Amino acid sequence: MTRLMTKALFGAALAGIAFGPAASAQNARPVVGPQVETFTLDNGLDVVVIPDRRAPVVTHMIWYRVGSADEVRGKSGLAHFLEHLMFKGTKKHPAGQFSNTVAELGGQENAFTSYDYTAYYQRVPKEALKTVMEFEADRMTGLVLTDDVVLPERDVILEERRSRTDSDPGAQLSEAVSATLWMNHPYGLPIIGWDHEIQGLTRDDALAFYRKYYTPNNAILVVAGDVDSDEVKALTSDTYAKVERRSEPPPRERPREPVQVAARRVELADARVRQPSVSRAYVSPSYRTAEGEDAYALDLLSVILGGGSTSRLYRSLVVEKGIAAGAGAYYGGSSLDDSRFVIYATPRPGNTLADMEKALDEEIARLIKDGVDTGELERAKTRLIADTVYDLDSQASLARTFGSALTTGMQIKDVLDWPERIRAITPEQVVAAAKKALLLRQSVTGVLESAPAGDRS
Repeated sequence: MTRLMTKALFGAALAGIAFGPAASAQNARPVVGPQVETFTLDNGLDVVVIPDRRAPVVTHMIWYRVGSADEVRGKSGLAHFLEHLMFKGTKKHPAGQFSNTVAELGGQENAFTSYDYTAYYQRVPKEALKTVMEFEADRMTGLVLTDDVVLPERDVILEERRSRTDSDPGAQLSEAVSATLWMNHPYGLPIIGWDHEIQGLTRDDALAFYRKYYTPNNAILVVAGDVDSDEVKALTSDTYAKVERRSEPPPRERPREPVQVAARRVELADARVRQPSVSRAYVSPSYRTAEGEDAYALDLLSVILGGGSTSRLYRSLVVEKGIAAGAGAYYGGSSLDDSRFVIYATPRPGNTLADMEKALDEEIARLIKDGVDTGELERAKTRLIADTVYDLDSQASLARTFGSALTTGMQIKDVLDWPERIRAITPEQVVAAAKKALLLRQSVTGVLESAPAGDRS
């Protein structure tokens, strides 16, 4: 679970959120804070409503249960490509009209693609909610694509890749580490796609993907803001409810990883590198795939090991030994399938990447051998809670929380139970999770260092 996801889950429960009539009896919770309700339209669209009365604005998000990990092999980047094309207009609303209308309303809009979902959102005045619903419902099935539209946009994405990845050694190394970490799973493919495969994407590819996955029964609508469930129900009946389902997307069954038996190493030296670094990524279970409480323990382990200036890695490498300029860890548990746990460090002048790697290994070994102090664990829980409360003081964060949770296999009960399960984690569980997840044989170490001018090895 990414830190955003972790904070989001906790924040939802902290606010005393309870789901309405559509929630099952086992998910029921007493209402302490704002009431959040869900319902499903006849065409299969799931709807989540999160009232937030602090300002007369709403955040409107439509999430599709499809991401880059659902692409056909050889078509990497297709989910992201379609995300771009969704802004190209329909017969009813020509290209640019949707974006111009949002801008004229003083609103904001954007979209994003991940391995597991694709989402589109607008933040607008409350009275404009029906307007953005009409636009979004229209482009759910009404997108018009021609080669005159598709091919120039493909060039835009190729340039995006060149500027963000191909010209950045750090991004190149990250891409190489992912491709090496995942031996069989599509998480090893870049979300933006490989350059040569992007070049081969066509109008027909985009339309086939669109018709297969962009259907109301494969989507979740999240509305957060100055609304209630009855208002949203009335608005969806005039907009989304009129969109007919046009396909039945297949089960989300991806290739599974084999048992990994060998540690791997990826090294990149480039003259453009100004700050060398070493990192190690371990294949780890996500909240959806973990056994028992392992994911909760890994979330806390990431805080204890590398969550800021009081963490073990920072105190040891930066403060006490003075060999690193920075060090940390993070856990990305909000995946539909397995995820990763990452540790990293950057050296101070006069220290080597080998020094960093040795120090990282020593801290992990010490934690596993000596265990976790109860006070240390309680401080990690407190920090996680405090950071969560701060970050969730936002409509957009709340809306993104539920969308990302529900598109990656989480359930309402998982959101509501998250804080009490975090609080219940013991030091022994943290160490046990570390022993299972932080295995060299299921890891890739990435080394980024500088090289003489003109040398890219």
